[in-house]
Amino acid sequence: MAEIKLRSAGRILARQGILVAFAIFMIGFALANDRFLDVDNILGVIRSSAIIGVMALGVTFVVISGNLDLSVGSLMSFSTIVVLDLHDKIGPGLGILAMFAMTLTIGALIGFLVGYLRLNSLIVTLGMLSAIHGLTLTYSGGKNMDIADKQGTWFSFYGQGTVMGIPVPILILVILAVVLSFLLGKTPFGRKIYAVGGNGVAATFSGIPRARTVFNCYLISSFCVATAGLIQASRSLGSQNTVGQGLELQVLAAVILGGASLLGGSGTVIKTVIGVLILGFIQNGLLLVGLEFYFQYVVTWAIIILAVWLDIAVKRGHLWSPIA
Repeated sequence: MAEIKLRSAGRILARQGILVAFAIFMIGFALANDRFLDVDNILGVIRSSAIIGVMALGVTFVVISGNLDLSVGSLMSFSTIVVLDLHDKIGPGLGILAMFAMTLTIGALIGFLVGYLRLNSLIVTLGMLSAIHGLTLTYSGGKNMDIADKQGTWFSFYGQGTVMGIPVPILILVILAVVLSFLLGKTPFGRKIYAVGGNGVAATFSGIPRARTVFNCYLISSFCVATAGLIQASRSLGSQNTVGQGLELQVLAAVILGGASLLGGSGTVIKTVIGVLILGFIQNGLLLVGLEFYFQYVVTWAIIILAVWLDIAVKRGHLWSPIA
């Protein structure tokens, strides 16, 4: 009986362990600093997490389809630099449209390589990470970008504005999460993504267009990246050309924390949002208790390892490998 209870507890921990750990972190941070649960601090954390969150929503589609996208950080840098540059050249409205078109074109290229040519997504997106970074440096001439007239533009609304007291980046994250959650969970297209990620061969023999489904997932991911780039550019009205460097790991960590399997076929948009908030509040708590910001990288690494371990544990039904 004790062994059965222990195995049951192990399965529960494997499925919900990250939420248990998050609850422990939250309680500990709240006891360590009374500012942690302030409304202003909570809104600030969600607002600062919006860029990672928006990108993670798109990457969720890619991961569920059984693929990876490590190019989102470099692509976000590209989007941010392009929209800032075009703001002064052709105006904010046309600049935004042109930036989305250029970002979606790159996303379509990645989707074509992975979906239609059946190339390994890890290799393709890792290569595109470097290629897009080089493209960004070439486009900007190696210089940072700034808007000339920062006081007289409505462009700042997307990153700095509020609606009924709620920061616009939070509203964008919520609206995208609702729309994409419906698309993934309530439409035939969403069911095709799960089928392709769960068993691509079976999905193909069932008549599901695997290549087109994967292609569309990368389009959704690039759209979310462009939206994140818009928020980033609007927030600061200027940017370094490496602003998105390294964000791909945080995005992937958030998606995995939300329960999406690296093997494909599982995950939800809402749980990805929870994963984003877990990362955001843990990083905020570490700062409030006095740890240096660079310690966040160590914590992010540890969280990724923990999340992958729990993901594999759920698949095999045990926290520990029976071979070990």
